[in-house]
Amino acid sequence: MFSLYGLSGQNFRGTLEQIAALPGVTRPRHARAIAQEGEEPTPTFIARLEGAPTGNHPGGHESAAQPYQDMLELEQPRAALQQAYQIMTHNVVTLAPDISAATAWRALLGQRLRQAPVVDATHNVIGLVTERDLLTTFNLERKQARTPLTHHVRDVMITPVVCADPETDLRRIARAMLELDLPCIPVVNESSTLLGLVSRGDILRAVIADPPLSLWA
Repeated sequence: MFSLYGLSGQNFRGTLEQIAALPGVTRPRHARAIAQEGEEPTPTFIARLEGAPTGNHPGGHESAAQPYQDMLELEQPRAALQQAYQIMTHNVVTLAPDISAATAWRALLGQRLRQAPVVDATHNVIGLVTERDLLTTFNLERKQARTPLTHHVRDVMITPVVCADPETDLRRIARAMLELDLPCIPVVNESSTLLGLVSRGDILRAVIADPPLSLWA
């Protein structure tokens, strides 16, 4: 389940399809998933192994793929990652709406971040500020930011911002990032308090981590 949060609090709550249909939420970008839901791709080396002739062929795919096949057979069944709370970043760097764009830029730069949620005094999400948004407030010369304009975070942040429940399916979050062109999705609880953040980096790290990520189940 997804929701929209802005300066006035929660503006909407519903499914991804309902959120995407709201004006001003979907950005002009066309993207599609690598595979449709329900289509489970088979790892290339396993497919080749199953269709390969028996016997030992020096230099063939069989000898290279066999150690991976043996490893898969020895592994015990593991629960797959399926929900937002399982991969989200908990210690989230947040920004206040009244700080200057220059201060926000230094905060992101110091933490090597490209985006951060904007929260009010009660730690409720009211927006999202990105590196790209902040760069528009500077005159750039030789890639060095200089002469900051008199903008504050509230002037450049994305609001309302799409948020997700902790139990939201990771496939839905990945789809929301693609279809709505979002760099990340804040995770909030029933009280609208920020719990964490799911970024594209979090999903990529989950793909290569253990236990496995179930995006196509």
